[in-house]
Amino acid sequence: MSQIFGDRPESGGSGGDPLPHHRGGQTEQLNAPTAEQEASRRIRGASKRVRRRRRTVIFLLVLAVFVTVAFFALQAVRPILSATSAKDYPGPGHGTVTFIVPTGATGRIVAEGLVAQGVAASESAVLDALSAAKGNTLIQPGSFGLKLEMKASDAVSVLLAPDNNKVHYAAIDQNLRQPEVLALLAKSTGIDESTFTALAKTPANFGLPTAAKSLEGYLTPGEYRFPTEMTAEQILAQLVQATKDTLVKDGVTDPADQYRVLTIASIIEFEGNEANYALISGAIENRLHNPNAETGGRLESDATVAYGLGLKTYNITDAQKKDASNPYNTFANPGLPVGPIGSPAAKAINAAAHPQDNPYYFWVTVNLTTGETLYATTYADHLKNVAKYQAWCDANAGKCK
Repeated sequence: MSQIFGDRPESGGSGGDPLPHHRGGQTEQLNAPTAEQEASRRIRGASKRVRRRRRTVIFLLVLAVFVTVAFFALQAVRPILSATSAKDYPGPGHGTVTFIVPTGATGRIVAEGLVAQGVAASESAVLDALSAAKGNTLIQPGSFGLKLEMKASDAVSVLLAPDNNKVHYAAIDQNLRQPEVLALLAKSTGIDESTFTALAKTPANFGLPTAAKSLEGYLTPGEYRFPTEMTAEQILAQLVQATKDTLVKDGVTDPADQYRVLTIASIIEFEGNEANYALISGAIENRLHNPNAETGGRLESDATVAYGLGLKTYNITDAQKKDASNPYNTFANPGLPVGPIGSPAAKAINAAAHPQDNPYYFWVTVNLTTGETLYATTYADHLKNVAKYQAWCDANAGKCK
C-alpha cells in the first residue's frame, strides 16, 4: 500500500533534475538585444501603428461615402418602389358593389372605403392611382357601380368619370313609411328633405286619385341608381311609376281600384310574411265582403291603428282600439283605413290583387321570428291562437314590443 500511496521521491539520482541549472546568468547575457536592435524594433512598431491608423481612416471615409450615396439613391427610388410594391388586384374584378362617396371625402377616406368593401387590395394602391391620375381634388360625391377585387387604377377611373356616368344609390326597404322613404332619398341624393316632403303633399301632380292625400303606398321599395342630374320630382315620379307598373301587371288599371289594392297590400305586408300574404288577403276579403256577427265588417288590424298613432308597435291598448277619431283605426271603424300604411312590394301587391279563397276571418302571427301565422274561422278559436302568441312573447322577452 505504501508503495502505491507513498510520498513522491526527491529529485536527483537516476531520475535527474528535470530543468537544467544555468550558471551565473550566462544565458541572459547571450539573449539580451543590442541598442541598435531595440531602436529598430521600436521604429518598426511605430510604422505598423501608423499604417493601421491610416487604413482605419481610409475605411471610415469610404464607408461614409457609401452610406451617403446609398441614402440618396434610396430616396430617389422610394416612390418607384412604393408604387410597384403596393398590394393590388390584377382585375378586372367580379360581382357588383355600390360604392358611395360622401360629400367632402378625401382620397384617404375613399381609399379606406374601397378596401373595406373589397373593391381594392390596399389603400396605398388606391392613393398611388389617384396621385397618378392627379385626381385627389377631382373626387365628387355620388354612388358608383364597381366590382369586387378591381385593379386600383380601374376603380379610380370610374370614380373620376364624367358626371353623366355618376349616380345616386338608394335602397328602400319594405315596410318603410313615407317620411322614412323621403329621409332616405334626401340622404342618398343630397337633395333637401323638405323638397321631397313638399312634393309629396301634392299627389295629384303624380297622377294619383283624389282619395290619395300623399304618396304613401306608391313609393316602391327596391334598389335605385338615380343619375345625379335628376330632380326630386323626377325621382319621386320614377318610384310612383314603378308602383303603377306593378299594379297594371297584376291587372289593376283603374286608379281608384289601384288605391284600394295598395291599401290592402300595405296591411298584408305588416300583418304577415310572404308565405302568408295570399291567405291574409283572402281573410281580409271575407271581413270586407262577407262580414259575420263577430267581425261586423271590421278588419281589426293592430298595424293600421299603430300607423294612425304614428307608432311602430305590436301592442295596442283597448283605449287606442276604441278611439274612432283615428282614421286608421280598423277596430272602431269598419272597412279599410283611409289609405295605405306603407309602401308594399310586388309580392304583397300581387296577393292583394289576387286573394286566396279561404274560410278564415281571424289570423295572428304566433312567432315573430319565423313568421308562423295561425288562422281561425271563429273568435273562440282565434283566442286560442292569441294565447300561443302571448306564450311566445313570454318566452322571448323584449320581442313583442
